[in-house]
Amino acid sequence: MKSSEEITKSITKRFRKEIWKMFVKGISEYEMISDGDKIAVCISGGKDSMLMAKCFQEIQKHQKMHFDLEFIVMNPGYNEENKQKIIDNSKLLDIPITMFETDIFSRVVNIENNPCYLCARMRRGHLYEKAKELGCNKIALGHHFNDVIETILMGMFYGSQMQTMMPKVCSTSHPGMELIRPLYFVREEDIIAWSKYNDLEFIQCACKFTEKYALSKNPGEVSKREEMKTLIREMKKGYDKIDINIFNSVQNVNLDTIISYRKGDKFTHFLDDYGSKKEE
Repeated sequence: MKSSEEITKSITKRFRKEIWKMFVKGISEYEMISDGDKIAVCISGGKDSMLMAKCFQEIQKHQKMHFDLEFIVMNPGYNEENKQKIIDNSKLLDIPITMFETDIFSRVVNIENNPCYLCARMRRGHLYEKAKELGCNKIALGHHFNDVIETILMGMFYGSQMQTMMPKVCSTSHPGMELIRPLYFVREEDIIAWSKYNDLEFIQCACKFTEKYALSKNPGEVSKREEMKTLIREMKKGYDKIDINIFNSVQNVNLDTIISYRKGDKFTHFLDDYGSKKEE
């Protein structure tokens, strides 16, 4: 088994182009870290958040500005095996975690409509509260490039709206707190490759809803996010840049060709100033 030092080195050496540079790019391009920040790095126990934690440890060594880190793990009700897996991986990777308990899984497991959405909302609320308790002004989540693309498509197909997963967001319910997503440009396939290269095994979703779902009468059914993963994978067979084009579409919006859009509470329709513009 590789040491924490070897695993960290693989991020900046073996996967420098795919992971390290993309991590640094996300932080730099979207100004995610400021001098004096105290960031709660939120670890779920999966591959994404564990990698993010290692990247944060590494960038803290080289960043000119000063910032502090807290590595927090919220236990929403993992079984003992998954809980121990998180603890063991944290020790292996030399990540000093602070774990706290909640009962989220037991509260959402019997909810029929949108249990995942409710679970995510509740998790985030607990993370904000713990981060605030620890004196942090930001929480970092491990969402990656693929999550962003899937969110765009899910919004279009199932939400009838054009939106994306933002690289950083100021909390409206927790004043003074900000959410950042440093893996914004890192692709999931590269995270998987990093995990395999270092012989690392992490927990999956591990929620009770997933366990119940796996034992259901319809094991062939998939979540909406899994549908998006499959769709994108199929589209990439015909054009391998389809994912980056989807990503670029939400940062290259021409409002003159949009029927309507909303900015805060203000709704704008193309007919509002139709006729005052000349056709080009």
